[in-house]
Amino acid sequence: MSVERFRWWHIEQVLPMEEDLFGSEKWSSSMFWNELAQRHFYVAAVEDGTELVGYAGLAVIDGEESWVQNIAVKRTAQQRGIGRLLLETLLERAGDRKVLLEVAVDNAAAQRLYVSHDFEPVGIRRGYYQPSNTDALVMMRDV
Repeated sequence: MSVERFRWWHIEQVLPMEEDLFGSEKWSSSMFWNELAQRHFYVAAVEDGTELVGYAGLAVIDGEESWVQNIAVKRTAQQRGIGRLLLETLLERAGDRKVLLEVAVDNAAAQRLYVSHDFEPVGIRRGYYQPSNTDALVMMRDV
């Protein structure tokens, strides 16, 4: 398993994962292209040198704040510490900045991961995820 910089050629590999994990709320290829064009920090977890099994992104808003854009791990690769590794890579990049994220209120596993890395709930975004109208829990890690 290696973590490498996410590049344009990874986009086509993440689309099936997006469909499987997020269904109608999946990101499109143009959304990923936009993230790369904005020079946000994205990484890919690659297994056996070729198979993308996860990815994560971080947007540095200013000198004091960063937002985790997304973290996703292929279903068949979950429960192996890949999400933790991706999160730790983003946090390392964020350095001493405050880090925020949104997570679905019904995603208890992700919330546990974030709490284990000193994130705390700071708010709710009602109906944030569309079209399911699922609320998002806003969490923050202030170093």
